[in-house]
Amino acid sequence: MANIIDMPKLSDTMSTGTLVKWLKNEGDVVKAGDMLAEVETDKATMELESFFDGTIVKIFAPAGSVVTVGAPLCAVGTAGEKVDAPAAGGAAPAAKKAEDAPAAEEKKTAAAAPEEKPAKTEAAPAAEESDDTDAADESKQAAVEKAEQAPAAAAKPATTAPAVTGPAQRIKISPLAKKVAAQHQIDPSRLVGTGPGGRIVKADVLGAVADPTKLKSPSGAAPSGSAASAKSAAPLPAGASFFAKGPIQEARTVAASNMRATIAKRLLEAKTQIPHFYLEIELDAEPLSVLRQQLNGALEKEGVKLSVNDFILKASAEALRRVPGVNASWTGTGIQYHAAAHVSFAVAIEDGLITPVIKDTHTKTVFQISAEAKPLGKRAKEKKLKPDEFTGGTFCVSNLGMMGITKFSAIINPPNAAILAVGTTVTKPVVKDGAIVIGQTLVLTLSCDHRVVDGALGAQFLGALKDLLEKPALLLV
Repeated sequence: MANIIDMPKLSDTMSTGTLVKWLKNEGDVVKAGDMLAEVETDKATMELESFFDGTIVKIFAPAGSVVTVGAPLCAVGTAGEKVDAPAAGGAAPAAKKAEDAPAAEEKKTAAAAPEEKPAKTEAAPAAEESDDTDAADESKQAAVEKAEQAPAAAAKPATTAPAVTGPAQRIKISPLAKKVAAQHQIDPSRLVGTGPGGRIVKADVLGAVADPTKLKSPSGAAPSGSAASAKSAAPLPAGASFFAKGPIQEARTVAASNMRATIAKRLLEAKTQIPHFYLEIELDAEPLSVLRQQLNGALEKEGVKLSVNDFILKASAEALRRVPGVNASWTGTGIQYHAAAHVSFAVAIEDGLITPVIKDTHTKTVFQISAEAKPLGKRAKEKKLKPDEFTGGTFCVSNLGMMGITKFSAIINPPNAAILAVGTTVTKPVVKDGAIVIGQTLVLTLSCDHRVVDGALGAQFLGALKDLLEKPALLLV
């Protein structure tokens, strides 16, 4: 009898997973431990392994499917064995292709199209220009085009697909769109019409002015819209205005990924259920900057390059050792104090962010932290983190200094009781020994869960952190 492999729960907040791709096919022989597929969870993309020896006799969820936790993915049995999908009353597959709904709608539209009256295809002028002074001309033009197309429409149902233009074929363009195209010196034959019957309207011209990649090539080929074609696109047409008004981008609505949906849910819960308060402190960053440069210069041949964040992570762990009350979590009925400082750091990825964890940060040197943080950050960007690499953190650091942000307030990442927001190092006049000199400063903002951390306790933590970063040699001990 075949063994069913279900969608596993690969993170504590996972309810569905996206089957990115199958690494094995039906009929392939597998052994326990072989990787079967790549699954995208709400945190990362992970590999699904087989728990059985045998042959993949049936795949229930195709690549691209969104599958609920516990739903069947495939069956592993003996070659030639027939396996049907589990009954709907049991663990029925919850997989569904994201394209299914649009495809069904297209079929429905295609089936209904022949029954429509052809005359309805261009019954009204383009709505995009109804408020312009040329609206009357638009209506007249639409009526003329309707009359011209009546004989053909009677023989064959009309469609709304863009008309193919050629040297001997008249370009379907509204008078207002033609005038705007002339103002921007755009060849109408290179425009793609989105109006009734593929007619070019004003919005099409303005869209091409704002994004020249929407223009067809001189040969008449439609723009691909891909990133590659955008990079190789020709510059703005001669006379086109850089300041022309037009759409910023194509208006669209996209479904939230598993990760984005989870981020939205958790941050809403954090902001509405955790009583945040914020503490801010400015420190002298010059000693840290000098020490970091000296160490990186001396150890360059060893391949060592310490970042400011490496020192922040180390200093946070040491500050948690000095002020352990911040290294805690609210349980709902009490406070859980942690015996180890597992400091996580936020990493921005394509569809959100994730927080890899440096386990037992308080026991590691800044060099060890740096050596561990770099590969963790790389795997995070590739969505290749394992569950134990992004869970279990007791304190979090979010650093936007590399993006030039001077200061900000972060939202607490439950179940942590606090999160540290790090800004960029700023060179500015400061007062030292009674004199105004050029110095370097850094602003740290601590967001605290008031159920666990009171103002005085948070201030003690920031004070300890400031002391450590202004005397960075202490972090090398």
